[in-house]
Amino acid sequence: MKNDIGHEISPALAKKLGLQVHKKATVKDTATLAERLQKNGKLMDSLEDAIRAAGLKDGMTISFHHHFRDGDYVLNDVVKKISEMGYKDITVASSSLSNAHAPLVEYIKNGTVTALQSSGCRGKLADAISKCEVTLKQPVIFRSHGGRASAIANGSLHIDIAFLGVASCDALGNASGTNESGESMCGSLGYARVDARYADKVVLLTEKLAPYPNLPASIPATDVDYVVKVDAIGDSSKISSGATRYTKNPRDLMIAESAAKAIIASGYFKDGFSIQTGSGGAALAVTRFIEGEMSEKGITADFALGGITSQIVKLHEQGLVKKVLDVQGFDGEAARSIRDNPGHIEIDGNQYASPFNEGSAIHQLDVVILSALEIDTHFNVNVLTGSDGIIRGAIGGHPDTAECAALTVIVSPLIRGRIPCVVDKVGCLITEGSVCDMLVTDVGIAVNPRRPELADRLKAAGLTVKTIEQLRDEAYAVVGKPDDLKFGDKPVAVVTDPQGRALDVIYNVVQ
Repeated sequence: MKNDIGHEISPALAKKLGLQVHKKATVKDTATLAERLQKNGKLMDSLEDAIRAAGLKDGMTISFHHHFRDGDYVLNDVVKKISEMGYKDITVASSSLSNAHAPLVEYIKNGTVTALQSSGCRGKLADAISKCEVTLKQPVIFRSHGGRASAIANGSLHIDIAFLGVASCDALGNASGTNESGESMCGSLGYARVDARYADKVVLLTEKLAPYPNLPASIPATDVDYVVKVDAIGDSSKISSGATRYTKNPRDLMIAESAAKAIIASGYFKDGFSIQTGSGGAALAVTRFIEGEMSEKGITADFALGGITSQIVKLHEQGLVKKVLDVQGFDGEAARSIRDNPGHIEIDGNQYASPFNEGSAIHQLDVVILSALEIDTHFNVNVLTGSDGIIRGAIGGHPDTAECAALTVIVSPLIRGRIPCVVDKVGCLITEGSVCDMLVTDVGIAVNPRRPELADRLKAAGLTVKTIEQLRDEAYAVVGKPDDLKFGDKPVAVVTDPQGRALDVIYNVVQ
């Protein structure tokens, strides 16, 4: 047979190859670029129009990112609009939930939202969940950053519609976490990129419509369905707050200095090493104390990873860190740097912390410094629930990086607010003790018995090394052994490990 333009094509051959026979092209669009951008179907007049166009239905799962942290507006604005439109039984799967998301309490109460999946939860929302002041149809599922990215990629967390706030975007959806003016920037969109790639529909919200093409793009137009211009997506000044604050606390700084000395003596502080600092004042401050040693000894890190701070940017701009691999910016300097420095590179959640791919950056990590709310005598760590059993933190990348780094350093005060941080058993298991190599406190360092060579190196450097049981006993001697917490029989959340397996259950707190 002949196709529409007169060339012979064997239908049998086409069928064998799984091909259709060519049909004549329709009349092409001869409009100019400006005309095409104006009439394209992605730019919506309102958020409500975008929600309808994306096909939201009761029972669906929607997702958000937390790159604006406590300054995020998008999640609240979208859920408010969804509630006003009458939708029910929605699962909110945000990369994390913060103090900013207290309004979700009311949307759970009115039935708009009936399930949550996240890496963490704080503030009034976390209190309400922990105390059963709100009722969800199932326990909250907590995943690490790497675990969440992998779950989205393998389909165990299916996202129907992703609503993603971006600092700039063109009419077709090429989006970035930065812009030329520097306003409302969050920097890396590492967690949002995974949602954009795998969600059935993607709606971008932006304050700034940029000329096409808005490149380089964190999220490409090919992953975007709809674009909405809004008045505000977030307050970037609140990114650096809480767990990502720049600490001036003398005790935090003392712990950070001790951790830096331990890293320098560990055998991993060598030219070409790699490093990540987790959230928390002491963990973030460690880089301040290794800077001088790097300069003096001519040691350069091949890369710094993870949530990026101004201190990491400073090391990079001084030439002490060759590449910065950024999945999330922790302050305004990180956002500026990812825009301006070619060696500061955005990576997505799977590139950062997939447990199933040796190519992800955590598998190449030498040293990670992580905080703890509490740690027990088996070196198990809790960063999710407080001493009162209430959810007040986030898993983040804690177990991802702890498991893969060659040296995992946990930093914590011995006592926090008259509460011991070193205990017999953690209230909630987030990171297994088998992958935590040392604990640095304000009164000494405990080394995991699995790593006797580390203890020898630290002692040789003149550092104070104690057993973790000694640290526990010192804490109990000052403030006493805490009473066992009382929990109800209702599971309010399930903690998963990076591979997606159930690790622990959080039960409701009894008042």
